[in-house]
Amino acid sequence: MDVGDSPLLPDSILYEIFLYLDHVDVLSVGLVCRQWHAVARDEFLWKELFYRYYRVSREVPRHPAAVSWYEDFQRLYDTIPCVEVQTLTEHNDQVLHLSFSHTGYLFASCSKDCTVKIWNNELAISLLHSSNMRLYNWSYTQFSQFNSDDSLLLVSGVFVGPRNSSSGEIAVISLENFTLLSRVRNKPYDVFGCWLNETNLISGNLHRIGHITSCSVLWLNNAFQGIESENVNVVKRLFKIQNLNASTIRTVMVADCSRYDAPDLLLDYKEQLAAATSPYQVFDLGSDSEEEEVKPKQKVMPEPVAQASPGGGSGTAGDGLQQFLDDLLEGRVMPVLSERELETKVAELLARNRTKPPELTQLPTEASNKKKYLIFTTGCLTYSPHQIGIKQILPHQMTTAGPVLGEERRSDEFFDSLDHVIDIHGHIIGMGLSPDHRYLYVNSRSWPRDCVISDPMQPPPIAEEIDLHVFDLKTMKEVKRALRAHRAYTPNDECFFIFLDVSRDFVASGAEDHHGYIWDRHYNICLAKLQHDDVVNSVVFSPIEQELLLTASDDTTIKVWRSPRTVRIHQARKPKPRKLLFSWLMNQKS
Repeated sequence: MDVGDSPLLPDSILYEIFLYLDHVDVLSVGLVCRQWHAVARDEFLWKELFYRYYRVSREVPRHPAAVSWYEDFQRLYDTIPCVEVQTLTEHNDQVLHLSFSHTGYLFASCSKDCTVKIWNNELAISLLHSSNMRLYNWSYTQFSQFNSDDSLLLVSGVFVGPRNSSSGEIAVISLENFTLLSRVRNKPYDVFGCWLNETNLISGNLHRIGHITSCSVLWLNNAFQGIESENVNVVKRLFKIQNLNASTIRTVMVADCSRYDAPDLLLDYKEQLAAATSPYQVFDLGSDSEEEEVKPKQKVMPEPVAQASPGGGSGTAGDGLQQFLDDLLEGRVMPVLSERELETKVAELLARNRTKPPELTQLPTEASNKKKYLIFTTGCLTYSPHQIGIKQILPHQMTTAGPVLGEERRSDEFFDSLDHVIDIHGHIIGMGLSPDHRYLYVNSRSWPRDCVISDPMQPPPIAEEIDLHVFDLKTMKEVKRALRAHRAYTPNDECFFIFLDVSRDFVASGAEDHHGYIWDRHYNICLAKLQHDDVVNSVVFSPIEQELLLTASDDTTIKVWRSPRTVRIHQARKPKPRKLLFSWLMNQKS
């Protein structure tokens, strides 16, 4: 678009221009109007105005896709989806989650009213279908995801079991005729579940081993469990992971490594590279070097007294456990352990030599670009999720064919180890992938800097401010300083997930302060606050049009937001006949 034909800028921006022009001795507003073409093409002016108006550090370069500073200024004020154009009120309880189909033609919503609704995304959005999951003993629906060819919809919810116990369940709905194809148990319910490919989905299960020790099993399920032949496997165990200190695996998602080499937007300019100084450390559990492993502070646990094995070796995990128990009985373990600390120590010793090591090749290469990462929240110090676990899914694991219950593993490989763990030092309340799957965005509420966790059932207090971190999944490092604008108020034991979403240029998130927020991914600045009457639980961009955003709230509504540019296009009036010409024609007839 020619800059001379551009729409008028907001008054506040024009005021900034006038101030700047006055500074360079151009005093007449009329002169500004007459010289608008020259002003709009003055790169020096727009660069200065850009840094001043948006309060961006001058060390930050221009957006790589922008042709000029004027164009980038126009992008930030004119293409942000911040104009409310429609409010959907078909839900009658809190709306918890929104998801778009890959084509952008449909989207789904989940709610405390226990329905999943499917909508037509047209200029005026309309309801296409609604499924009431109370028929299947659900309490509410909480999450949905379209498969890659948009033929199936995964719906996750909370299931009421025997004696009113709560667990999770995943349902698969056909988008051809809206029939229910299969149901899969999912425990705990905030695993949510996700698609691995067109026909296979991932669910979770939890097995208690002790009071604060458990085992999470992640399953690969065929979506057509009631249709396939009895001779074909419909379920297969992917991973079995030990949980310590009341932690569990939650919020699973899949990142496709094949997209890394063609990122939509690189975030590696020097001003905001925070990997070297960030307190949010990354450590690799597959490393042989103990110096690389950095963990948050915790109460120091006593180690068993070192004792050489009879054969001169280092001894097995069983020998270490026996030595530890002998030391404990003889009073050589100081200080005295609590019951929970003792359980954690014994569990660690038992699993030491019964855990399958991580794969040797962890980062994507040209030869292994079909690999995928399974990403989830987890922990090691307390029940609140404070770490991100990453585990490779290799090509041969992406089908339910083959051994059903992990029969291919040796008897001593009881648990799977993680390939990477990212410690956030706070309560994780949201995660989202960039469209190219290169970057992971994480909402968290931080712990006090020097906190010490002595009881896993009493996590540290969490901040009201929500930090939005960005991690590069190719390097496993944090690449941006944490964004901070949105807030949350619930304590640890009541904290709930707030879904975020990432488009090519923007990232958006809900918050408990009754607003949705939009930031620019390149400049790391907050661009808009979107008003609701209650907590905003979920936000989602259209995958084909980032100038369209949906927000879902506890106020039972879904709001539709479009950019000022899109609104002008949609509301453009048809040209009217000139009054003088119309009057002349009428006079001629008379």
